[in-house]
Amino acid sequence: MVVWSAVLLVIVRGSYLHFHEGRFDLGNMVQAVWSTAHGHPLEMTNGATAEQMVRLGAHADPFLALLTPLWLVWPSPLALSYAQVVAVAVGALPVFWLGRRHLGSDATAGVLAIAYLAYPWTATSATGSIHPVTFAIPLYLLSIWFLDTDRLVWFTICALLAISTGELMGLPIACLGIWYALSRRERVVGAAIAVMGAAWTFAAVYLIVPHFAGANSMFYGFYDQVGGSPVGAAKKLFTDPGAILSALTEAQDFAYLLWLGIPFLFLFLLAPGLAAVALPQLLANGLSDFRSMTDPRYHSVAAIIPFLVAATVFGIGRLAPTRRGRFAGAVLVCSATLAVFVAPWSRAVGSVPLGSHAYLPASRVQTLNDAVALVPEDARVSATDAVGDRLSARRYFYSIPYVAHAEWVVIDIKDPWTVTRDSPILTRHPKVVREVVAALAEDPAWRKVFDRDGVYVFRRSR
Repeated sequence: MVVWSAVLLVIVRGSYLHFHEGRFDLGNMVQAVWSTAHGHPLEMTNGATAEQMVRLGAHADPFLALLTPLWLVWPSPLALSYAQVVAVAVGALPVFWLGRRHLGSDATAGVLAIAYLAYPWTATSATGSIHPVTFAIPLYLLSIWFLDTDRLVWFTICALLAISTGELMGLPIACLGIWYALSRRERVVGAAIAVMGAAWTFAAVYLIVPHFAGANSMFYGFYDQVGGSPVGAAKKLFTDPGAILSALTEAQDFAYLLWLGIPFLFLFLLAPGLAAVALPQLLANGLSDFRSMTDPRYHSVAAIIPFLVAATVFGIGRLAPTRRGRFAGAVLVCSATLAVFVAPWSRAVGSVPLGSHAYLPASRVQTLNDAVALVPEDARVSATDAVGDRLSARRYFYSIPYVAHAEWVVIDIKDPWTVTRDSPILTRHPKVVREVVAALAEDPAWRKVFDRDGVYVFRRSR
């Protein structure tokens, strides 16, 4: 755990220092945590509208507020990124405890705990831009451990923390309740757990997000082809089941399942009840027409990984004792071999991390650092995406093309990723970025104070 964390912390630090992250998504989290620390709970600037909002109008993830004490100790985006790496590493402990309990061997349990760390999508989740749902990985694993050992108070604490990381995160807890009721014949307790998880998701989707957004979730747009909402998808299932089937049987969906399952040699299928707890997130990802949700390198695997890992432990536990060590070793070898060829290790050699910005030479990194250093800490600022994580620790941050009430503007002409009201997903718009630069240069209300290698800084003069 220590070695794994140390390697990933180096990668995360390098990614941040070389502007591989950005406003989306690290900067969003930074602003929400900074605002909470300064008396404006989870407030952030909506990138698509340039309006102030509470983050709960985008995602019901109040867990983010719990990171505020860490920010107060170390007010840096790296503090949040480091916390994510360490939290995911801690997940190896409940994997080891489950293995020791069900495999009867500390050595075999240790092999599977290391296999969890070697699982490539564990590392990509830990080193990606911070997302509250990623913190659910160890929390779900701890929930399984405490439920498996009938420590319901500790389970409840971990379960509540897990569901607070996102609006859909109550569904796995609901399924865990069903699993507990069926596997342990604890029907009353299992039903109570199921109701708790389902109630959170219902409240988050239909009450919390609409209340703070003033409308339905913006992410309903990810599901336009299957009805555009949970109710719409349910209706579609009966009125046009072919659309649902088509959404779930695309080539990328099958590839996604293979990428998830091969490192574990699909041994989680030997414990189908526990593996099935991952189904809600698998269905949510498969039904989406947003392609990244069926890419295992993205954070949408957070509610899948813990249950495949735990089910693999339980599945191997059902084999003959003489075979358990060999199969655990095979899982470790397979996971580690695949991890050699996929992110995040590629960041160390300068390739482009998934969902991040391209590798930048040292001279351009220095240029961006010099530009960012000109902006006062308390100023309202508008900027392009790559420098956004550096400038988000303030109450007002506007994403280009919006300038709004900004006092300073930082634009990297080679970073054309923007969001707008009509296009709320980060998309390349180089023409839009160039037009903003031209408009500011001609506007007498603005003065250009920095111009180097396509990086511009403007200051409002009146």
